[in-house]
Amino acid sequence: MPTPLHNVHLHGWLVIDKPVGASSTGCVTAVKRALRVGGYPKLRVGHGGTLDPLASGVLPVALGEATKLCGRMLEASKAYEFTVRFGEETSTLDAEGEVVARSAIRPTLAQVQAVLPRFTGEIAQVPPAFSALKVDGRRAYDLARAGEEVTLKARRVTVSRLLPLGGDVGRSTTEGSVTPLALRATSPKGEELEELTLAATVSKGTYVRSLARDIAQALGTVGHVTMLRRTKAGPFTLDQAIPLDFLEETAKARRLDGAVLPLAAGLDDIPALPVSPLDAQLLRHGQKLPGPPVQPGLYLATEDNRPVALVEVSGDVLQVVRGFNL
Repeated sequence: MPTPLHNVHLHGWLVIDKPVGASSTGCVTAVKRALRVGGYPKLRVGHGGTLDPLASGVLPVALGEATKLCGRMLEASKAYEFTVRFGEETSTLDAEGEVVARSAIRPTLAQVQAVLPRFTGEIAQVPPAFSALKVDGRRAYDLARAGEEVTLKARRVTVSRLLPLGGDVGRSTTEGSVTPLALRATSPKGEELEELTLAATVSKGTYVRSLARDIAQALGTVGHVTMLRRTKAGPFTLDQAIPLDFLEETAKARRLDGAVLPLAAGLDDIPALPVSPLDAQLLRHGQKLPGPPVQPGLYLATEDNRPVALVEVSGDVLQVVRGFNL
């Protein structure tokens, strides 16, 4: 058993490239196991947004004080690549379910491109029956698996980007957004498509499986998702992700801390607000301070570049929203 590394502080983010078949909870368990194997200090561990077992890609895992930001990560926008197979709709709206509807109609690329604007911007979307949403206190997927009829209300979500892709799935730019690759020459606009891969950037609460279902129905056919890969979650991208298989190996070599991104990486949209050592101490005790001469809003208070607290400046008052015990 290795000697515990008590001097190592891992308050930050591990971005995991979740493989197909693994659960988000299973990835958190794997991170906890890796910390034990590497002799690291015991820390709280949580994830910043569930991925279905059949999905792969970016899963931000928070360590230590970064777990206080998991709620913000759940609210963040996400980017996905997904493949829609036309002609069959399944009970789960993905490849795991049973076929519940068939259609002989196959759309052309031109037809797909014509309907995509209907699904861009703020739209109404009915979540899948097989989802974790609760109906009268019970999970919708439990009711659906029991053969009960599940009726979920439409909700407003935002799709800020939606376009067809071709070529290599998972390729990304340095900014983390999916590169609009050239469509395959074997699928000209007039040719009927059996399936098509698309890229989407969506708000919290958006179900890609429902998006695929609705696009297919708008084309006069049915469809389901056969591949789903998250390419971005909040500020985190595939470029920063490490494969789950390498996690324990990295921990055994005591290099895990080198893979951890700083706590502030999850707050890339929040400006830093340097404070004095005295003010930092007051903030750590949750005390309010006189508001500095800055625009109202959220800030990350820092002392010598070390996060102290997420604070809100309102009027002439600065108050703590979330403190960090570093």
